[in-house]
Amino acid sequence: MYAICEPDPIAQEQIAALPADAVRSLAEVVKALSLSPWSGTPVKRENPDCNMLTWAFAGKGLVTYLVLEPQREVYIVRVQWI
Repeated sequence: MYAICEPDPIAQEQIAALPADAVRSLAEVVKALSLSPWSGTPVKRENPDCNMLTWAFAGKGLVTYLVLEPQREVYIVRVQWI
């Protein structure tokens, strides 16, 4: 299991601005990230082993996060909502 670190301050602001239904979907993503963070899509497709990934959620959202493997931590850097 991976620890979910406190999100980046900008990500915290983005999370606070999400609609309620998106927050629920994001909570499900965070739970999944704690179990399987490498299931996301690498930010740089030409480097599939990079540790910065994205995960789409609720049809309108995208979480960008960093996996710190030696520490077994996940750090959310951005949350976008369209």
